[in-house]
Amino acid sequence: MSKNTGFSITSSERYSLALFELSEENKLLSQIEDQSLSMLNLINQSDDFCNLIKDPTVNQKDLSKVINKIVENNNFNALFKNFLNFLIQKRRFFFIERILRSFIDTCSRKRGELKAELKSAKKLSSDEITKITEVLTKNFSSKIKLNYKHDESLIGGLVVQVGSTMVDTSIKNKLQQIENRMIEA
Repeated sequence: MSKNTGFSITSSERYSLALFELSEENKLLSQIEDQSLSMLNLINQSDDFCNLIKDPTVNQKDLSKVINKIVENNNFNALFKNFLNFLIQKRRFFFIERILRSFIDTCSRKRGELKAELKSAKKLSSDEITKITEVLTKNFSSKIKLNYKHDESLIGGLVVQVGSTMVDTSIKNKLQQIENRMIEA
């Protein structure tokens, strides 16, 4: 089973790199990146579509019809359409989510961006998120691509992770530290 997982990671990275190189050659990188994000959003929002992708019994022609309809409705680029159909033809479409995430990560790395995770106990406004992004950009001397999540389980405070650096000011973490000290005493 672990060999299969390794194969899926390796092949996903190869397909995403191929998509990156094709997009770059055709000067469609930002457009294909936006379309990849749209496809990932569709996968995340639609359980039916997600199940269709992962169902090994789905006929290639049926899957191709669905994908072509999605491409048509979203006005996706011909290059992206051909890539999606190529994955269907090669029976690799079940990797689409991993391939597109890898592609987006590659685009981000090539722009020199650092990935950052932000979790907060209270819902932050877009202005607050922008200010946090600006502070992180200044502190890390690099563009920051911030992934924000609202997490009520933190009780209060923030958790910020940029690369391997983590700052956890959440009340949940502080309570955990107090509990650990009490157990040790």
